[in-house]
Amino acid sequence: MGEGWTFAGEASGSSDLVTLLEGSSFCLSERGGDLVAGTPQGLFHRDTRILSAWHLRLDDAEVDPLTVIAQEPYEALFLGRARPRPGRSEATVLVERHRFVGAGMREDLVLRNLGNEAAACHLTLRVEADFADLFEVKEGRVESRGQYGVDYGDGVLAMTRHHHGQSRGVRIVAKDAVCSPGQLTFRPVVPPRGTWRASVLVTPVVDGVETPTSFPLERPLEQAAPSVRTSAWRQSGPRVHTRDESLSNTLRRSCQDLGALRIFDPERPDTPVVAAGAPWFMALFGRDSVLTALMALPLDPQLALGTARVLARHQGTATDPVTEEEPGKIPHELRFGVEASLALGGTVYYGTVDATPLFVMLLGELFRWGVDADAVRELLAHADRALAWIEKYGDRDGDGFVEYRRSTDRGLANQGWKDSWDGVNGADGRIAEPPVALCEVQGYVHAAYRARALLAEHLEHDTAGAARWRERARQLRERFDAAFWLPDRGWYAEALDGAKRPIDALASNMGHCLWTGIVDSGRARTVAERLLSPEMFSGWGVRTIATTMAAYNPMSYHNGSVWPHDSGIVAAGLMRYGFTAHARRIAEAVLDAAAAFGGRLPELLCGFDRAEYARPVPYPAACSPQAWASATPLHLLRVLLGAEVCLPHGVLRVRPNLPDAFLPLRITDVPLGVARANLTVRRGGRVEIDGLPSGLRPTDEACPCTAVDPPPAA
Repeated sequence: MGEGWTFAGEASGSSDLVTLLEGSSFCLSERGGDLVAGTPQGLFHRDTRILSAWHLRLDDAEVDPLTVIAQEPYEALFLGRARPRPGRSEATVLVERHRFVGAGMREDLVLRNLGNEAAACHLTLRVEADFADLFEVKEGRVESRGQYGVDYGDGVLAMTRHHHGQSRGVRIVAKDAVCSPGQLTFRPVVPPRGTWRASVLVTPVVDGVETPTSFPLERPLEQAAPSVRTSAWRQSGPRVHTRDESLSNTLRRSCQDLGALRIFDPERPDTPVVAAGAPWFMALFGRDSVLTALMALPLDPQLALGTARVLARHQGTATDPVTEEEPGKIPHELRFGVEASLALGGTVYYGTVDATPLFVMLLGELFRWGVDADAVRELLAHADRALAWIEKYGDRDGDGFVEYRRSTDRGLANQGWKDSWDGVNGADGRIAEPPVALCEVQGYVHAAYRARALLAEHLEHDTAGAARWRERARQLRERFDAAFWLPDRGWYAEALDGAKRPIDALASNMGHCLWTGIVDSGRARTVAERLLSPEMFSGWGVRTIATTMAAYNPMSYHNGSVWPHDSGIVAAGLMRYGFTAHARRIAEAVLDAAAAFGGRLPELLCGFDRAEYARPVPYPAACSPQAWASATPLHLLRVLLGAEVCLPHGVLRVRPNLPDAFLPLRITDVPLGVARANLTVRRGGRVEIDGLPSGLRPTDEACPCTAVDPPPAA
């Protein structure tokens, strides 16, 4: 759309829009609170825009906006000033619009008369609802479809649309309002130095069933479900104590944003999952949600478990070329809109090649962090179905690598994390011809095999099975090195194309291969130096491709930009192979970028060099907040701590490499199994740990799960 979206009442340099969100509802508005027709603004619920216009007028005039005050992601107070009363040169009526978003919206209207005479007012809310699909709105192609209806009475205005056998509606209730088609009217008389109040409830109606409001009038606001959930989230997680205000602010914002990006499964309201990003991706995504869960697992293992459970419930069971479903495949995204269902043949789309091995990796990490063994055991059958998909459907030609090719012209052309149409190309700019085998996906499969070996050995006591999975990982590592290493270039190919030719771009993808341990240890130093070369490292993070590549464009989506989560994964991979200085350099750069953005990392930023511009250059249409970007600072702190946990092996390793400005640093209430541990790092690298669960011991040795295998004998 070419606009930068804002969040919870905050403006960015490129937009004055305000985003409020809670669960499956979000609202985009002007800074004055209005929703302007003909724009992407609106109130959305489950991927449908249920309000496309919401205009407040006082005495047939616009209200002059003063400011926006936002305390929570779902709440904002819009302050405005009415035009001067007749015979007055200064305004005396203050307008408050206190908005709460959640399962629709509640808006409390307050008029404060600061004058010495009663103010007779004519207040109107003009309302429109086009029930457009979220992606129609995002892409600017909204059309009237189906049959629209309107009904109104005392204090109630209802609008509906019937389309392709489904109905979407909205019910607006305002006591004492005079309702007519498209408008609510109030005629208050505000006493001198007094106030007038009214509340408007906006509730979605899906196939004739009204959704209960999250903010009922009869319940105190602090007892509303979103308030209770937010308060519980903030009180339950670990706390970081450091004298560095910038780091404190960044970590605080990350935790707040991850809490705001939680959505709750309608079938299991007590199961939270993490959505991909605001505003357009408030849905469960396979790849995005799993990577976020992996990076934020020390913050809340239950969020990671909920994400795994919901993805498992939607795991593929049949073969459908339109949705790209295949038995055992983990979905790419879950959607609710009518148009999504019509376009994709269903509300679940499976066009991703990496979510399936990442799902198995997540189960391994849940077990390593001590999540209830029975809960992980319940998901083992899903892990085995995922691995069966990898070897039967993922490896389309039997060459031992997982590749992708979309089934129809409706799906995503590229199905790895760089999923734009031109996201995978060679050094000469040539677009990869499918089927495409991405290097990082082979790394994910390698890690999935290792995770399954851990689960077999410690959860099923199946040593023979564990040995078989480890052997598969070893064989894949050797095949990978032989096929992907480019000896004349000194880096791993980004991918193999359909003819098994290397896609030879110097790209960040091979940093993911370090993270998953598939890189030959004899080549790791060369890979590390490439990733930190001036061509790849911008000073704010690692570029997606090098400046020397033909497709390089620092203002592109995937061809030269910097993605914080990508850089965070690269840093973790460098730390795994022992390149602590390299990892710290990236971590500090990304945290510096976060500070420059006020503590919130956007989805991506432009790839211009730090020496060229003193501040990171925003990418205009980046989601903010975005899940894996929000999780990245937490992940980077773990990288800088050199922290590794594996309860099955009884291993806790902490090798801090923190900047002095962060010290002393103390983290309290870290969930480890049934225990809550505390960690303090003092100057000189001295580490103090208490509260560990039984059987977990500090050690300097790498866990067998993540130990780097030596290079094969010559």
